[in-house]
Amino acid sequence: MKLKRKPNGLAHLVKKYSLIAVGCVLYASAFQFFLYPNSITSGGVVGTAMIINQLAGLPVGVMTIVMNIPLFIVAWRHFGMDLLIGSLVGMWLSSVLVDLFAGFGIVLTHDPMLAAVIGGVVKGTGLGVIYYVGATTGGIDIVVKILRRTVASINFGTIMLLLDTVIIAAYALVLGRYESAMYSLIAMYVTTKVVDLVLYGIDNACLCYIISEKTEEITREIVSGPLHRGVTLLEGRGAYSGAHREVLMCVIKRQQIGQLKRLVKGADERAFFIVTNANNVFGNGFESISEAR
Repeated sequence: MKLKRKPNGLAHLVKKYSLIAVGCVLYASAFQFFLYPNSITSGGVVGTAMIINQLAGLPVGVMTIVMNIPLFIVAWRHFGMDLLIGSLVGMWLSSVLVDLFAGFGIVLTHDPMLAAVIGGVVKGTGLGVIYYVGATTGGIDIVVKILRRTVASINFGTIMLLLDTVIIAAYALVLGRYESAMYSLIAMYVTTKVVDLVLYGIDNACLCYIISEKTEEITREIVSGPLHRGVTLLEGRGAYSGAHREVLMCVIKRQQIGQLKRLVKGADERAFFIVTNANNVFGNGFESISEAR
């Protein structure tokens, strides 16, 4: 089998850094045109910079760069030069754009709820694009990447939400802006959901378990029928009855759930059918493992 080469030419670099630039523009736009004017903090290093900005008046972009220096040293030791260079570009460009856009004086809405939701969507899209190409904007993103090595089963956005909640709590306690902190939590929730949407896609796969007395018929219909999916047979034993039973396991697209339900029902109305979400499915019929992010 011929392995797919990882692109490393000029075209790949142009695409990568163009996407980083687009992500940084979206990130800075969300910050300056939606979140910051409504006192909605961003969490992480930028959130810390916002606290310092409110207390001492120092520019958010400059403080973000200063606080990122030790974190980039850690990133270089853990991930090497590829992530370091991409993240340096992301951090520098997003920080410069944040301060540049501040001079425009544009505020697209003064409704904090609208700002939290729309700003969260725009920011999440920008961050998702940056993470997609293997870069970060520095700060808490680096910490999340390190933690993902230990708890890979938890989505990137979920870890980011948990860590950012700590900064938002500090923002509320230090500045006494509890209502702003509540809107910040809404914005962060929206942001992390959009980040996961960009990284993992809207069409997440589903993992299905089927326990039935008609395993052969159901297996044949799944493999050879319109679904055309693979099936793995697991050996199971009932804890109460002690009876041995084959358990069918298969991974399908979300839109195929209804079709599989009808198939199972048609073969055995007494079948036990379990459906769970499955993120990061690689292999035949899904994303290639060579393209895994």
